[in-house]
Amino acid sequence: MKTLFKFIGTLLKWCWKALSFARQLILNILFIAMLVGIYFLFTMEHDAPTKPVEQPERALLVDISGPIVEKQRRVDPYDFATRNLFGQQMQFENVLYDIVEQIRAGAKDDKINGMVLSLSDMSETSLTKLRYIAKAINEFKATGKPVVAIGGHYNQSQYYLASYADEIFMAPDGAVLLRGYGTYNLYFKDLLENLDITTHVFRVGTYKSFVEPYTRTDMSEEAREANSVWLNQLWGAFVDDIASNRNIEVSTLSPDANTLIANLKAANGDFAKLAYNMGLVDELMTRQQIRTRLAEVFGSDGEDSFNYVSFYDYAPLNFELPKADQIAVVVASGAIVDGFESEGTIGGDTTAALLRDARLNDAIKAVVLRVDSPGGSAFASEVIRNEVDALKQAGKPVVVSMSSVAASGGYWISSSADRILAQPTTITGSIGIFGILTTFEDVLAKYGVYNDGIGTTPFAGVGVTRALPEEISNIMQLGIENGYQRFIGLVASQRNLSLEDVDQVAQGRVWTGYDAMKRGLVDQMGDFDDAIVAAAELAQVTDYSLNWMEEPLTPAQQFIYEFMNQAMVTLGLTETVKLPDAVQQFANHAVTEINNLNNFNDPNGQYALCPNCSYYEN
Repeated sequence: MKTLFKFIGTLLKWCWKALSFARQLILNILFIAMLVGIYFLFTMEHDAPTKPVEQPERALLVDISGPIVEKQRRVDPYDFATRNLFGQQMQFENVLYDIVEQIRAGAKDDKINGMVLSLSDMSETSLTKLRYIAKAINEFKATGKPVVAIGGHYNQSQYYLASYADEIFMAPDGAVLLRGYGTYNLYFKDLLENLDITTHVFRVGTYKSFVEPYTRTDMSEEAREANSVWLNQLWGAFVDDIASNRNIEVSTLSPDANTLIANLKAANGDFAKLAYNMGLVDELMTRQQIRTRLAEVFGSDGEDSFNYVSFYDYAPLNFELPKADQIAVVVASGAIVDGFESEGTIGGDTTAALLRDARLNDAIKAVVLRVDSPGGSAFASEVIRNEVDALKQAGKPVVVSMSSVAASGGYWISSSADRILAQPTTITGSIGIFGILTTFEDVLAKYGVYNDGIGTTPFAGVGVTRALPEEISNIMQLGIENGYQRFIGLVASQRNLSLEDVDQVAQGRVWTGYDAMKRGLVDQMGDFDDAIVAAAELAQVTDYSLNWMEEPLTPAQQFIYEFMNQAMVTLGLTETVKLPDAVQQFANHAVTEINNLNNFNDPNGQYALCPNCSYYEN
C-alpha cells in the first residue's frame, strides 16, 4: 500500500510539472509573438503621405455574422490567447447597439447610397432585438435610399429583418424556414431515479417551472398554459410585422399542415418556388444574377460585383467628446451569479461596482440599467438592487430598459427603478423563488459507501453524501417561502401595489412586456432610445453624452486581447464555427443545463431564475 501511495504521489508530481511546463511554454510563445508583432509594427516601411482617395458612392453591406448580444462576453485574455493557440476559435459577438449605430450612421452618410442585407451567417435572435434593428432599417429607408436583401436560405430571424427590405432576392434552390416559437426542456426525473440520485426541491409559485425537469417527465399543465400565452403573443407579433412589410395575409405565414402540403404540391415540392408563390421573396436569382442586379442599383466595382463597404469595415466619422452632463449605461446581460462576473454572466459584485462608480461620478446625472437576464442568484440580485436604491438616494434617477428578457432575478434588479420600460415582446415577470439540492446517498450505498458521524447541530452533517433530514427540508422550505414573501413585498412597495395584487401576478408566472404593463409591473412601452430620453427627462438634462460603464481590463490584459484579436483578423480566423443542426441543437441543450448548474452559487441556496424564457433558440 505504501508503494502504491508513493507511485500515485510521484505521478501527480510529474503531472503538475508537465502542466507548469505547458503553461510557461504558452506564455513564452505569447511573449515572443508580441515582440515579433512590435518589431514588424515599428520596422514596416511607411510610404510618404498621399492624398486620400475619394471614395465612390457605395452600399452598406450589413453582413452580420454570429449572435447578436447586449454585451460582449468578457473572456479572460490569457484564456482567450490559450484557446486560439490550440485552435479553439472564439465565436464573434455583435453588440446590438453597435449594429444600430452603424446603420444610422450610414443613413446620414452621403457616400452611402443604399443597404444590402446579407444575413446568411446571422444567428437566431430574439424578436425584441430584431425589432430594434428593424427600427434603424426603417430610418435608413426613410432617407429614400434603397434596401435590398439577398440570401440562399433564410432562417426565421434572418427573414424577419429581410422583410424590411424593398426587395428580397433568394437562390432558386433556397428556402424560407419559419419554424415558429417554442420552449422545450429535457426532463431528468427518471434518469436521476435510475441513477439513485435524490433531488430535493423547494419552491413557491404555481408557475415556477424551472424545477420541473428534475421532478417530472413532462411539462406541467400550469407551465403549458402560461407558456402558450406569451409564446402565441410573440409569434403573433412576428407574423404581423412580416405580413405588414410584405403586404400579405397573416394566415399565409402560419398555414396549417394540410394547407402547407397542398401549397408545396402546387410548387412541385420546390421550396424556393413555394416562398415565391407565397409572396415571401420578390425574385429567385443566382449569385451571378444578384451581383449584376446590385451593380446596376449601387454601381459596379469593375470586377463582376457592386460597390459596397462591409458593415465591419465601415468607419464613419462620428466621434464625440464626452460632455459635461452624462447618462451612464450599465448593461446587465446573462444569468445573475454571486460574486464577480464570469464569461456570459452578471456578477452581483461586478454590476454593483459599476452602479457605484456611476453614483460617485459627478458628471453622471442619470443611469439607464439595460437588463437582458432570466435571473439567477437571489442574493446577488439584491446586491445589485441595493446599488439602484443608493443611486436614487443620491438624487440620480435610474431607468430600466428591458431587452429580450428581464424575468425573475432580472425583474428583481429592475423593480426599484424610477421608471421601467419594456417592449411588447419582452419576457418579464416570473416572480418566484426556488431552491434545489441533489444528494447521492443512495448511489453511494449501492456501491457500499456510507456516511455517518456526529455533529453539534443538525446542520453539521448536511451535504451531498447524506440523506437530507426532514427537519432540514422544512427549514429550507421556510427560507424559500420567506424569500418569496420578501420578493413580492419588494415589488409591492416599489410599484405601489398591494401585496395581494402582486401575489396574483407573481407565482412564477411569465408575462410579455405589454401584459406586464397592464398589471403594473412595467411603466411604459419603449426601446433603448426611449429609455435614454426618459432618463434625460428625469435628470432634467438636454445636452448630454452616453457613458457606457464597463469593468476595465488591465493594460497588460488589454494589450494581449487586442493583439490576439488583430492576429485572428489578419489570419482570417474569425469565422463562426458551425456544427450540423442536429448536433448543434443537442449541444445547445447540454450547454444550457451545464451552465444552469454552474451558475448555482447563491450563498443561501435561493434562486429567482426563468431559463424557459429563451424561446427563439428552440
